[in-house]
Amino acid sequence: MASSTTMPMLSGSGPVPFTDVDDDTVPKRPAKEEFGGLVAALPRKQQGAMELRLYQGFWLSEHWVAGTVVFQRRFSRAGTTYPKCGTTWFKALAFAAMTRAYPHPQHEHPLLRLNPHDCVPFLDDIFADGQEAKLEALPSPRLMNTHMPYTLLPESVTGMGGIAGCKVVYICRDPKDKVVSMWHFLRRRWQPDLSFAELFEHVCDGSVVVGPIWDHVLSYWHASVARPDRVLFLKYEDLLNDACGNVRRLAGFMGRPFSAAEEHAGAVEGVVELCSFERMKRLEANRKGSLYHAVPRDAFFRKGVAGDWVNYMTPEMAARLDEIVREKFRGTGLVAA
Repeated sequence: MASSTTMPMLSGSGPVPFTDVDDDTVPKRPAKEEFGGLVAALPRKQQGAMELRLYQGFWLSEHWVAGTVVFQRRFSRAGTTYPKCGTTWFKALAFAAMTRAYPHPQHEHPLLRLNPHDCVPFLDDIFADGQEAKLEALPSPRLMNTHMPYTLLPESVTGMGGIAGCKVVYICRDPKDKVVSMWHFLRRRWQPDLSFAELFEHVCDGSVVVGPIWDHVLSYWHASVARPDRVLFLKYEDLLNDACGNVRRLAGFMGRPFSAAEEHAGAVEGVVELCSFERMKRLEANRKGSLYHAVPRDAFFRKGVAGDWVNYMTPEMAARLDEIVREKFRGTGLVAA
């Protein structure tokens, strides 16, 4: 499994699209300038064009490490995601479920003109670039995300005295499909020559970016068991099988349950239709141009299905990864997809 988390701040007039309030006037002050010595002292692993550092038990992109330190020490409002696990679709669903003040989900909604990543800010890059002041322009409730595991989130989020109303939603995915999705994504932008077998080995030995995957998943699973009022744990496959039911669950958890009138009017189905993978894939905002790190927008929309791993993995590879995950999850109460 792998993961994605979105965290709302539940009061005020938001959420609003991050792009609409970001006037791009906050200068970059890379966190590495302040914590470069700390980063340089960490264990290092080179994976093609990507340099990873081992920080508090997880392999992070070197670009993110110093930003994570700042995030932990100074942040008072937060959120999180694991790469290539349905994050883009999940961001759209969460944003649409929270922005039902628009006349109708199908008319003039921000998701018809903006990529979901334009609507929900990605904290890892914002903090790595020293631009956290950008977040002050967002009215509450705030939807944000990051790739960090629960154990690397700041105390202001995870502690008993954390921010009132701050909740975490985590979505995990079958690790086999996660590997396939990440492989395609990395080849599009950073490592065009990366072989599937090479990435698979990195996943199995735990040294993939934001890995080990199983530790990332378990950090949120344990938090959801201990604090179900603050952490919601979802599975990507369940969203695919019952999108409406899980959107209802998501909206209720975030403090915006659908009313009887909204249910009668088809609001839940409207959110699901607005955020359908095929519809979003066809929108110009998701087909042209690029996002952070010059990643093509269409790279975030490939297939959006479960089970595609059978087209890339041998039965032996699938069995090996399944056994690793089963062993890591043994005794936790969490069952792999």
